[in-house]
Amino acid sequence: MAGTSAKSGSTASFDEVKQVDAGVLNVGYVDAGPPDGAVVLLLHGWPYDIHSFVDVVPLLTDAGYRVIVPHLRGYGTTRFRSGDAMRNGQPAALATDALALMDALNVEKAKLAGFDWGARTADIVAALWPERCAGLVSVSGYLIASQESGRTPLPPKAELAWWYQYYFATERGREGYDKNRHDFAKLIWQTASPRWTFDDATFDRSAASFDNPDHVDVVVHNYRWRLAIAGGEPQYDEVEQRLAGKPKIAVPTISLEGDANGAPHVDPSVYAKQFTGQYEHRTISGGIGHNLPQEAPQAFADAVLQV
Repeated sequence: MAGTSAKSGSTASFDEVKQVDAGVLNVGYVDAGPPDGAVVLLLHGWPYDIHSFVDVVPLLTDAGYRVIVPHLRGYGTTRFRSGDAMRNGQPAALATDALALMDALNVEKAKLAGFDWGARTADIVAALWPERCAGLVSVSGYLIASQESGRTPLPPKAELAWWYQYYFATERGREGYDKNRHDFAKLIWQTASPRWTFDDATFDRSAASFDNPDHVDVVVHNYRWRLAIAGGEPQYDEVEQRLAGKPKIAVPTISLEGDANGAPHVDPSVYAKQFTGQYEHRTISGGIGHNLPQEAPQAFADAVLQV
């Protein structure tokens, strides 16, 4: 069990956010470290942004890695290339985004690491396109699911933890999130990481990313899709069918969990069997919550380096 402390991270920001056309998106991304280094792709979740990795990146670049950190669709400077494109938040679309970005940057293979939406995306790429994944670091482990599994009722305590998913299922919830996205996101940060003493500057640095014009549409669709009350796009049907079978992950993997994660998650013993290759789980102690790379950057970077 690794240990660290739950305190506010640095107030550093990334020097440059680049833009590249990749699939249906024009992606805003950080590209740090030696251009010829082995690549690490870091993927954030909701409601966070690239700054979840601001203290992880230098630890990896100092070790010789090229580190790419994209804003997911609906965040920061990432934009849809077509005004007519569906503002789709389904998991298969996000995974396809990751592959499209790798293709656009001529990256054949990378270590993938993330949390929340980012961990789910990394899991999908590792499961379905293992030839593109040199290793996986996944906070909260195996997060691949399907609309069918989303229909299954959970015990009341577990359902309570997903309150925002049901809020987003209503038009009242969509409007409420749109009007109050700053305060809403801060509440999620506080409940998901109850022992993380982040300051206003740390939160505001990431909250600026939620002003993206597609943010609310993508977020709301993501959670409605999970409950099977919103459809996806047909080009992702085959991928979703494969994911519904809960494919095993054979690439080398380290799963991580904070000892004070207030977001919905299961015990590592539940998902360990989904990893059939070299696999290790680490619980990070010291009051570490859901945003593990920002709360425990050294532990997160160590996992990336060692996987």
